[in-house]
Amino acid sequence: MTGRAATPDGATPDGAAADETAADGAAAPTTLRCGPYVIERLRIAAFAAALGDPHPAYTDPAAARALGHPDIIAPPTYLATLAGHAEDQLLSLQPAFSATEGTVHRAQTLRHARPAHAGDTLHATVCLAAATTLAGRPLLTLDCEFRDEGGVWVATTTSSLLCPATAPRPARHPLDTTESDHP
Repeated sequence: MTGRAATPDGATPDGAAADETAADGAAAPTTLRCGPYVIERLRIAAFAAALGDPHPAYTDPAAARALGHPDIIAPPTYLATLAGHAEDQLLSLQPAFSATEGTVHRAQTLRHARPAHAGDTLHATVCLAAATTLAGRPLLTLDCEFRDEGGVWVATTTSSLLCPATAPRPARHPLDTTESDHP
């Protein structure tokens, strides 16, 4: 991941070209910095409860400290929710992918340097790493890198998204070519 942040007009500071062009002619960004995301105890506890994971390090600061953490830790998949938010922001700037309805989330991987914990303030840099097609539909790979306020890498998520077809499907042809009124 390059870590390039997009400017408000959609360009990157190093002038890198993007694959798409916005309606105003400016290149759509392929990288966007998002956040800050403040990691809060109540949100961690609610997420862990939704997962059904009773690990005490997700709710009890003393248990987390006993494991060497400064405060309660987030379950490993917690950052996937923040990555989804950052991905949506980047995709909303892409003319070809502005609608997320009908998108299929195919896969996600998470790589952690350390757990996110309550009190962290994280910044995400999301990057459109690849764009291909599958069965006539855009297939996107997005990397979302999380760093703390000191710039230290915390985790990276990689998502594979199958987007709705951008072109209308061809008309279906009836099986009965006799033009009969019978089904």
